[in-house]
Amino acid sequence: MRRIAVVIAVLVFILFLPSSSAQKNVVYVAKVSGTITEYTADQFTRYIKIAEEHKAEALIIELNTPGGQGDAMMRIVSLIQNSTVPVIIYVYPRGAIAASAGTYIAMASHLIAMAPGTSIGACEPILGYAPNGSIIRAPAKIRNFYTAYMRSLAEESGRNVTAAEKFVMEDLSLTPEEALKAHVIEVVADNVPDLLKKANGMKTKIPVSGRGYVTLNFTNVEVKELNPSLSYEIVTFLANPAVSYILLTVGMLGLIFGFLTPGWHVPETLGAILLVLGVIGMGYFGYNYAGLLLIVLGMVFFVAEALTPTFGLFTVAGLVSFILGGLILFGKGGGGVYLVNEATFRTLRLAIIVTGILLALFFLFGMAAVVRAKRRKPKAGREEMIGEIGAVIEDLDPEGLIKVHGEIWRARSLKGKVIKVGKKVRVVEVRGLTLIVEEV
Repeated sequence: MRRIAVVIAVLVFILFLPSSSAQKNVVYVAKVSGTITEYTADQFTRYIKIAEEHKAEALIIELNTPGGQGDAMMRIVSLIQNSTVPVIIYVYPRGAIAASAGTYIAMASHLIAMAPGTSIGACEPILGYAPNGSIIRAPAKIRNFYTAYMRSLAEESGRNVTAAEKFVMEDLSLTPEEALKAHVIEVVADNVPDLLKKANGMKTKIPVSGRGYVTLNFTNVEVKELNPSLSYEIVTFLANPAVSYILLTVGMLGLIFGFLTPGWHVPETLGAILLVLGVIGMGYFGYNYAGLLLIVLGMVFFVAEALTPTFGLFTVAGLVSFILGGLILFGKGGGGVYLVNEATFRTLRLAIIVTGILLALFFLFGMAAVVRAKRRKPKAGREEMIGEIGAVIEDLDPEGLIKVHGEIWRARSLKGKVIKVGKKVRVVEVRGLTLIVEEV
């Protein structure tokens, strides 16, 4: 009986062991860096979607941004406020900043953490920079709007309203210690494990959508990292202000140079691609429009190859644009989330590449041949002789006889050159009943 009891106890222990480990809370960690654009907002959408689908305990966004577009920032703020999972903005790593639009995003989050050596603030809206390098400040109307917007975020999260207003009106910037002392942030942490330890048991500053205020439970958590997709890495690189500016400038110069030197096609081809990439890099398109724009550009290049054969230049440009557009359009996810599911995207990626190659070959050889045939003028009579090959049957010195298509013709050599019997000649002109020929 004792043996049976021991066996039963062991079985019960084994059965319940997996269930205890399966109850681990999941915390997702994602990185967002660079200029805030529509692409950044798309990434926030997908990161939050992943966290919600897996009922995560929290989503930590490691933020490092100098700011960016106001409309994209407001979209991200709305996404955070409507999330059913607590969103923690963590200004990380050391040396990172959450400036301008990044501060608004942080103030909208359920909890703000900062790593040592980082900063937050400097939100004064500007219109740009004058030729002498001085800042062109926004008018009072715009400044007042953003001040009120920042104040509303601070009031809703119970953070320091005075400091929040100074972020905008006085371009205030704070270190982690200053921000913690001013009740702008909640945690100063060296890394994610330190953040989880210090934030454990804290109550979210603002209500989590549909759940009210939530007490964070990081006692037994599994941390999962969300990695951005290749397409996001591409557009993040393009969205760098310096990169997008260079692309736009070089693209426009390429188009201008191409139009001034017609017939070469290389400058305008590269110029068109760089110009489109520069426009995409400005971040005013979401993934859908950016991908479609590149696909349309690819089709334009394909058609141009058929109408104006360039020995494959337009075909290569079209193929690159078409494939890049397809990958951006369908592979726009982060952390394994795509417009289609990941397994489908792997198949779709191959299909995009194969389709692009087939289209390129079709327009390079098929359509180009059809267009050339349509353009070719019909030849009749003597015109048919031009370009034909014949054989000399009487020395051309400079006149003599040749045989073409089984017919004997009087011929004269081009430039009076002597051509001996048996040599091959090509007809280059017809003068009356005499053929003007050159030696092949």
